[in-house]
Amino acid sequence: MEFFNALTLIAGILVALILLAVVATDYDGFKAEIPPEVDQPLKLCLYHCLYVLMEIMAKNLENLGIFEEHTLIRFVSHGLPACKDSKLFIKDLHFDEVPVRIYLPRVPSASKRRGLIFFHGGCGMFGSIRSYERTCRYIASKSDSVVISVGYRLSPEHKYPGQTLDCLTATVRFLQTAADYGVDSDRIILCGDSAGGTYTARVCQELANRTDFPNVCAQVMIYPFLQALNFNLTSHQKNAFIPILSWKHTVHFILKYLNKDPSMKEAILAGSHVPESISLKYGKWINPDLIPNKFKQGYKPPLPTSCVTQIYEEMKEVFEAAFSPLLAEDSVVCRVPDACIVTCGHDVLRDDGLLYKKRLEDNNVKVTWYHVEEGFHGALAFFGYGIFSFPSSSKIADHTIAFIKGY
Repeated sequence: MEFFNALTLIAGILVALILLAVVATDYDGFKAEIPPEVDQPLKLCLYHCLYVLMEIMAKNLENLGIFEEHTLIRFVSHGLPACKDSKLFIKDLHFDEVPVRIYLPRVPSASKRRGLIFFHGGCGMFGSIRSYERTCRYIASKSDSVVISVGYRLSPEHKYPGQTLDCLTATVRFLQTAADYGVDSDRIILCGDSAGGTYTARVCQELANRTDFPNVCAQVMIYPFLQALNFNLTSHQKNAFIPILSWKHTVHFILKYLNKDPSMKEAILAGSHVPESISLKYGKWINPDLIPNKFKQGYKPPLPTSCVTQIYEEMKEVFEAAFSPLLAEDSVVCRVPDACIVTCGHDVLRDDGLLYKKRLEDNNVKVTWYHVEEGFHGALAFFGYGIFSFPSSSKIADHTIAFIKGY
């Protein structure tokens, strides 16, 4: 027994030493600011530490040539399978080779139902249909809607803009065949969180001038990423070190998503990828001065930065509306459907949502805005996991359903 206890003690010491070594190798990665006002700060801090440990492990495995960094993160973000749901008919299909999962209420309906197409978040590299199974089931049941969850192909295996094209393909197919699923083609809504919010905005823009089939009637964008021009807005400064998505991780994932050199991260954060001509052209839409004053406390204008031509040439695709929907022309923006934008107070991307809200309103598009002050980026991904979830996860889901039920 004494020998066993000694082995246990030695093993514990070794594990502690390994963890200390891991923390030492990436001390900055553990840096986080968890304000007391954020939703369940201790739980969020725990998730942050677990994520950083997983990320360090993933990087080391990649350096050893075992598998790429994103593989482990994908596996964890895939989530646990949900239990059976007797209230819904659930089936996996393909819309022109794009995997989708349909959630259809089993209770008969006297008339055709509303349809909702859901694009999951995950920076275009993570997440899956299963990751958001609980969210889609909840929306289908609570709003009595037919929900289509889209399993678009992920980067880096499938290069940008393949993700947007998959979302567009699935949307067009559903718009054309809605009646086959008992859906009113005039009552179809697009919805997505984070990168899924980006694809929602962009698909609506792509469809703005299409007249060969009924268009979507509304769009829901939950803490969306919408622009890569300015990474020094008020929310970037205020929420730079708040999990789940930090300021530096935002650009890190953009570079990974686009298969670019990660060493450009610091230059892009400083704005060295933006020529003066582009800054002047889009400054009317992307500017800290356009953020409501109540969100600008403590903001400090960044020091001027010169554009580095080589970095601009490497990154100029981020100035296309296909990547940054906030940069779409007014002639497109004015034709998109009614919008619901959900922002979170502790989200580094909060200002993207606020700026797009203003752009839509300036173009006479009806906007419903929900702001979850205690929320953080990625909160919806925890929805439906009981004690492992957050109150803000449910708040975002319920705000979304309240909007959907109006159409």
